Amino acid sequence: MAATSTRRRARSDRAGPVTTESVLPELRTMWWETGIRARTEAGLFAVFAELPKLIWAAMRISWQADRLRTSVVAGATVGAGVMSAFGLLAAQRVLVELFAGGPTADKVVAALPALAVLAATTAARSGMAIATGYAMNGLTPRVSREVERGLFEVTTAVRLDAFDADAFADDMERASRGTDSAVDLVPASMNLLAGLVGVIAVAVAVVVIHPLLLPALLVATVPNAWASLRAGHLRYQTYIAGSVRRRRMWLLHRLMAERASAPELRSYGLRRFLLDQYDRVMGVETDIELALARRVTTTITVGSMIGGVATAVVYVLLGLLLIDGQIPLAAAATCVIAVQAAQRSLSVVTYQMDRVYTEGQHFRDYTGFMTRAAAYLPARVAAASPDRLRALAIDAVSLRYPDRDSAAVDRVTLTIEAGQTVAFVGENGSGKSSLAAMIANLRSPTEGVIRWNGRPLPEWDRDELRGRIAVVTQEYHKWPFTAATNIAIGDIDTEAQQDRIEAAAARAVADEMIRELPHGYETLLDRTFAKGQDLSGGQWQRITAARGFLRDAELLVMDEPSSALDPRAEDALFQAIRDRRGRATTILITHRLANVRHADRIFVLHHGRLVEEGTHDELVAVGGRYADLFTLQAAGYADNPRPPAPRPATSC
Repeated sequence: MAATSTRRRARSDRAGPVTTESVLPELRTMWWETGIRARTEAGLFAVFAELPKLIWAAMRISWQADRLRTSVVAGATVGAGVMSAFGLLAAQRVLVELFAGGPTADKVVAALPALAVLAATTAARSGMAIATGYAMNGLTPRVSREVERGLFEVTTAVRLDAFDADAFADDMERASRGTDSAVDLVPASMNLLAGLVGVIAVAVAVVVIHPLLLPALLVATVPNAWASLRAGHLRYQTYIAGSVRRRRMWLLHRLMAERASAPELRSYGLRRFLLDQYDRVMGVETDIELALARRVTTTITVGSMIGGVATAVVYVLLGLLLIDGQIPLAAAATCVIAVQAAQRSLSVVTYQMDRVYTEGQHFRDYTGFMTRAAAYLPARVAAASPDRLRALAIDAVSLRYPDRDSAAVDRVTLTIEAGQTVAFVGENGSGKSSLAAMIANLRSPTEGVIRWNGRPLPEWDRDELRGRIAVVTQEYHKWPFTAATNIAIGDIDTEAQQDRIEAAAARAVADEMIRELPHGYETLLDRTFAKGQDLSGGQWQRITAARGFLRDAELLVMDEPSSALDPRAEDALFQAIRDRRGRATTILITHRLANVRHADRIFVLHHGRLVEEGTHDELVAVGGRYADLFTLQAAGYADNPRPPAPRPATSC
């Protein structure tokens, strides 16, 4: 019904005026909008006030990345400004000599020393520009490495519960952009400083030549600079005004042009529906973009006109001063050169100011995340090396996620002996995976304690303890490596020997499947790469199981390891799991209860609570929740399945 009304509304809208209504829900603010939105909302004086802090932050991160190259860039930037001032003074001196009385040859000879100085300063400035470019080319990748390495050191070390917090995920997304902004912030700050030094150098040279030229310089350059800043402000307004629609367009691009959505797009006949969404969103976006573009063009035109009039006024003023004898002809000519140089430098300054401010906001996202993420880092305490597992004791353990009112695991108490194969069973959302994650030391309990050989997990060395545990997760990751490497990462601290990898694959019923790939164990399992291959869900599950078997850990957690396997592969996998009994400990989580009949102990969870425990025969005899679930599954394989329960009578 909703889809029908949507189609009707779409057809009626097509005949009428463009509307912003769309079937797509409102999109959340994206990380890349932070700096642009801040620049749009900030006044020009606020930008001026914050620039020194941002430039200092850029210089600090640059200094940390490479002190030598930072010193070269800073020194060359200041030196180039000084050379500009000397160049203007030399040019003025050349003009003085050339405009003096006497034979032309004598005037040229008199101007030669100043010409030599002018040539030397020009060459020196060019050399400094080359040195700056060379140093920046080496500095940029070092800055990138410095900030990215710092980010990844934090993201790979924080506790797993950090990723449950929406604020942390948003912060991390913005911080990832902040690493790129740090790279952009450094050259932008250097260019801004270069522009400022150039303006100051021109001003100093003009004052030395004649103090009256400074007001003329300001009149000729400030209007253009202010107009450029204002135009930049409108460009940011233009961009931010259409950001939501652009993100809708991006989403529609994905829906209409990606492989993942292509089958359903065709099977449900969504082509016209999505094209209609495109037309409606793009129509509004085009109208707004054109309107705002006219405003930007008008602002730039007005600014250019004011700047042109101001420059003309300056030239008229110079002419009057020349006629009145207030300044010499050489000074007036130098002022013309200075105005052009100042306008070029101010153009750089106005552009780089916007860039520094915008990138600086993203860089603050990065620094802010690094500060806040420290709260999620595991505490560093002196801990003992764990003994070989004898018993695991889970005592009144609870776990609460930030976005849920009820506990995922609610005061569970149980004991697992070394060498046992135990099973956690229950319906979806019963807390099985959450409990296993706490036992595997991936999550910390909100309440209660888990003991390894009688000692709480936090008192053991965290890395060594995790080295004794292998986890095969239900939501496995498809690592973009070769088949061999995908298995080898299950025991990254041990040399990846091919015979061990193949043995683990054989236990997971993956060896034959891998050998049939185009390059066997050296086949890349990612279509992104040339000659890369993609696997089915069942094939990936075999790779993941092999990863868990490789470590041959004292404790193996298998979370739904066979949900996508065919019956033959599933039977072989569970036989490999049963082979661990008496030798190592296994925690098995599965909905297929036939596979847990041989478990030493079965723990039944419901809504986070432990409601039953025992062997298969004991739980079936009790006739509780486990027996009901097992009977329900078994009925699906029986010749005469259990008839459905009668519906309760209803009165009319």
